[in-house]
Amino acid sequence: MPSHRPRMTDEERRNRIAVRHHLTPAARAPTVEQVANSLTALHGTDPATVHLAAGARLTDAAGPVAAMERALYEDRTLVRMHGMRHTVFVFPTALAPVVQSSTTHAVAARERATLIKQLTAGSTLDAQWLADVEKSTLQALTRRGEATAAELAQDEPRLREQFVYAPGTSYEQRQTVSTRLLRLLGTEARVVRGRPLGSWTSSQFRWAIAPALPDLPPADAQATLTRAWLASHGPATEADLKWWTGWKVTDVRKALQAVAAVPVDLDDGTTGFVLPDDTTPTERPAPWAAFLPALDPTPMGWQSRDWYLAPAHRAALFDRSGNIGPTVWWNGRVIGGWAQRPDGEPVWRLLVPDPGREALAAIEAEAARLHTWLGTTRVTPRFRTPLERELSA
Repeated sequence: MPSHRPRMTDEERRNRIAVRHHLTPAARAPTVEQVANSLTALHGTDPATVHLAAGARLTDAAGPVAAMERALYEDRTLVRMHGMRHTVFVFPTALAPVVQSSTTHAVAARERATLIKQLTAGSTLDAQWLADVEKSTLQALTRRGEATAAELAQDEPRLREQFVYAPGTSYEQRQTVSTRLLRLLGTEARVVRGRPLGSWTSSQFRWAIAPALPDLPPADAQATLTRAWLASHGPATEADLKWWTGWKVTDVRKALQAVAAVPVDLDDGTTGFVLPDDTTPTERPAPWAAFLPALDPTPMGWQSRDWYLAPAHRAALFDRSGNIGPTVWWNGRVIGGWAQRPDGEPVWRLLVPDPGREALAAIEAEAARLHTWLGTTRVTPRFRTPLERELSA
């Protein structure tokens, strides 16, 4: 029996990301805040990603680093914090309490239970010992205003204690208490990451006491986050939202119902969802190319990716844990990958047959645009993929 639901074709989905994700030149954004708002969140696990993702989408890509640092560390319009799937993201500050209440509170509870279990399993440390260290660490951070883990360990030497992380697994390693405790306090919204040590590519951050966040009803927060995500990523399936948030399927369905999400038919035969006022087709944008970084929020936005990424390309573009590397896009599809030579110049390889002169010209222009603002700065992705390693060698 034919469906009477609206249909969202793969072409419509590609048109949407071109415009809503600021990837076509005519839709580029004037500020990093607009970029973050339009995508809901920027991946922050690799510190360089947020700058590279912004640079690909700004009208003026000459200064994405300065603009991002202003937003993160001066104006505080953006915040770096743990969110979905225990992953670090950069969010609009106004969305921080929504993410914390909808997602990160639950992550924090699991993180605390796991840390206490691991501390007590292989040492004489216990929950009371951790509580004492936690209290004195927060007092030291309050006195200092901002500090690195090493600086805090000068005030609280017990932060240097080591324990076995994930014993008996392939991830087993010795970690210092400071590493896990500061991460835990971050997930609990008690501390926040400040400026990194060194350059914008550094993953060693200073820490500060976090401003208090309002505590929202979890169901309301989940509905608010779902509304924001569907505005930037719809149409998307239940499975996409469950994967992106890390929520239980029951929470996903309640959130979709709370925002009155409209079911639509997708080209692969599955059911997607959009917001009630978001069924109008998108005008086809002018042809566009983009160089997106590793862990960019666009390719990492959905669990099902065949409408923009051919399965045959995945082995070259992903690492073994499912992290995507730097990608080359043409009109809403991933057609290759890129890396940098030792002098910083971008180098790329296409994974499709000759896409034509227009595509090649646009790709070369985007490579030059990226090189202009990167200069000699060389960025090595935190999670390296086969094609990126090969191109950068």
